[in-house]
Amino acid sequence: MAKPPPPSYSKLLQQVRKGQVKDLELSLLRREVTVTYPAGAKVQVPVFNNDQELLRTAQQARVPLTVRDDRRDEATAGLIGNILLVVLLFGGLTLLIRRSSQVANRAMGFGRSQARIQPEGSIDVRFEDVAGIAEAKQELEEVVTFLRQPERFTSIGAKIPKGVLLVGPPGTGKTLLAKAIAGEAGVPFFSIAASEFVEMFVGVGASRVRDLFRRAKEKAPCIIFIDEIDAVGRQRGAGIGGGNDEREQTLNQLLTEMDGFQDNSGVILLAATNRPDVLDTALMRPGRFDRRIVVDLPDRRGREQILAVHARSRPLDPEVSLSDWASRTPGFSGADLSNLLNEAAILTARRDLQTINDQALNDALERITMGLGVAPLQDSAKKRLIAYHEIGHALITTLLPQADQLDKVTLLPRAGGVGGFARTMPDEEILDSGLISKAYLRARLVVAMGGRAAEVVVFGPSEVTQGASGDLEMVSRICREMVTRYGFSSLGPVALEADAGEVFLGRDWLRSDPHYSRETGNRIDTLVRSLARESLQEAINLLSPRRALIDRLVDLLIEQETLGGEEFRAVVSRYEAAREPVSAG
Repeated sequence: MAKPPPPSYSKLLQQVRKGQVKDLELSLLRREVTVTYPAGAKVQVPVFNNDQELLRTAQQARVPLTVRDDRRDEATAGLIGNILLVVLLFGGLTLLIRRSSQVANRAMGFGRSQARIQPEGSIDVRFEDVAGIAEAKQELEEVVTFLRQPERFTSIGAKIPKGVLLVGPPGTGKTLLAKAIAGEAGVPFFSIAASEFVEMFVGVGASRVRDLFRRAKEKAPCIIFIDEIDAVGRQRGAGIGGGNDEREQTLNQLLTEMDGFQDNSGVILLAATNRPDVLDTALMRPGRFDRRIVVDLPDRRGREQILAVHARSRPLDPEVSLSDWASRTPGFSGADLSNLLNEAAILTARRDLQTINDQALNDALERITMGLGVAPLQDSAKKRLIAYHEIGHALITTLLPQADQLDKVTLLPRAGGVGGFARTMPDEEILDSGLISKAYLRARLVVAMGGRAAEVVVFGPSEVTQGASGDLEMVSRICREMVTRYGFSSLGPVALEADAGEVFLGRDWLRSDPHYSRETGNRIDTLVRSLARESLQEAINLLSPRRALIDRLVDLLIEQETLGGEEFRAVVSRYEAAREPVSAG
């Protein structure tokens, strides 16, 4: 049923008198009356304020009329709204005051040290968890003894060292050694990165240094460990316009705290860096850093011990020999070895195997050293050209007794444009001693030229490719070092060049000219080119009479895609043994 249109006020009165209205409901707040008809329809009609006429008419016609005083409800709603507004304003004011207080607290604490304190006994790393750096461990064990039994040394006049500097390449275990010291000594341990001292605001770094040593004195004996100390400990007075900057002010405060008028008895500063050459000389002197411990790359036995430590939590196949893998990873740091086992574990899980085998370790080694593998090359002229190039490297490596031992040669490409590679295993004795002979460098030059020499022998001088560009860069670098740094040339035993000084250290800022004459420079260039040419010619002379062997090895490599070092040497040995009687005849 459609709702009827609302009547006018006069018509409403007529309807009430005629009894056409069932009941009325008057709203005092809205000044309207709700009319209900006998059929159930309802309409709203505006009325006058304090309308007595409507009241009398409804009374005379005996029509029920209800008065609803909703003004009280409106007043209650207004009161509640006002209360909510007051609460909202009060809450906003409280939040604003609290935030202002927090900002003030941060501003007041901006100069406080950001060092993280490890309570006594909270670090579970011990010296037994650190392997491969026995000499450094032995030196640091004395520091632990200083902290545990100071009277043993002070009774004979010995002083506790104020500072110990750990120096070594990245990944050799400097930070791990610091954790082991904290775990063994059982004293409070403060750790912070040197970069956390310096901010853009003047004086903050020095303030944080003061606060750090103040907190450390309260908990002495204790250890403060500053990682990458070269961030604030670089040589002062560097750069243009002087060195009165925030970093140098921080360093000055650190020097004062380590060896100033106030005594820091029982506080040992332990720091680590891989750039000792950039540190300020005042920071390195005795009385500040009394001990400088070199944490170098591990030797073969050390690598085996590191692999054993990381293999505790990983299931290894019984056929895996950690000794063999230690021999195959010369130059690897502790972090590299840990990454090797982790990558092998990931490959093992991907292949749904339960133990890590030699294949997983080998694939992980190639992934780390050479990059990710990509789809194999199809049989084509490019694949055969790459095979000749890599066989040239591998064959010369096998023929020269001074060269490194061949590990494998492969045609499996790697990400980054590497179509194949011939991998060698550096001589362990050379790596450990650090002494490189002239014969060894000459052998490296000839091996590096092996790829270009193979292209010349097989395809001719006019058909060589740019595939040897990386080899030529290495050859140029080695040749120049032999002439200008090692005295391996007719110029005599003189060092004409050295490592360039760092500009930010205030060294060699305006000195760009070499320390030798133009005539000497021309002779250097001539000797470098002569060494490169001689190396290429020697490689050609080794490969030319072995063209048949090269073709055989290339066919074998294309067929199998990968040749191990032992298999490769066996093929070469059989060919050389069959060739010697013919040569003698």
